[in-house]
Amino acid sequence: MTPELKEPIVVMPFGGTYTQQQYAQQMIDEYKQAGAKPDQVFAQSFSVEDVQYWIKNEPKFGKQGVYLDGRYDDENFDHTNPATWSPTMDELVGDGVRIIAPPMWMLLAVDGSGKVVPSVYAQKAKEAGLDIITWTLERSGLLVSGGGWYYQTTKGAIDNDGDMMTVLDVLAQDVGVIGIFSDWPATVTYYANCKGL
Repeated sequence: MTPELKEPIVVMPFGGTYTQQQYAQQMIDEYKQAGAKPDQVFAQSFSVEDVQYWIKNEPKFGKQGVYLDGRYDDENFDHTNPATWSPTMDELVGDGVRIIAPPMWMLLAVDGSGKVVPSVYAQKAKEAGLDIITWTLERSGLLVSGGGWYYQTTKGAIDNDGDMMTVLDVLAQDVGVIGIFSDWPATVTYYANCKGL
């Protein structure tokens, strides 16, 4: 189970006393009440503070809390330049974060020979000891026209829809992701079955 704690549209506490931390706790409490085993729940959030809250207050659930990395929207963040990352990969690990989940394009680059390879971001995440989940395969347009937002760092190496398997192979074998969100799971399932994963 991979629930995402969404940020509220309006600022909490909605004129009352309900806080973001209570919201994060409520989600875990509901899984406990449903009898879910902590190792079957990958609670996720775009807020690193939510993940840190789970790690501190609900360690059985928090140990596999997933930090959905949305820092690409921060004007000072450059996924190719570790000096712009706050928190750094090592700081995330130091705070107990074990799993990071950026969009696919942040994990991929094209080398000088035109081959899709792991990005600096992917390399640094693995060096820090983070597991990686990524999103979202098959949400973009046709790869023959570059694939859109999710393939923005691989456009120079993509020119047909079969290249999706190339991207998937690099994510699985070279980046070493532990999971991939997909809008059409048949492709990921086919790949996993062929590779015995």
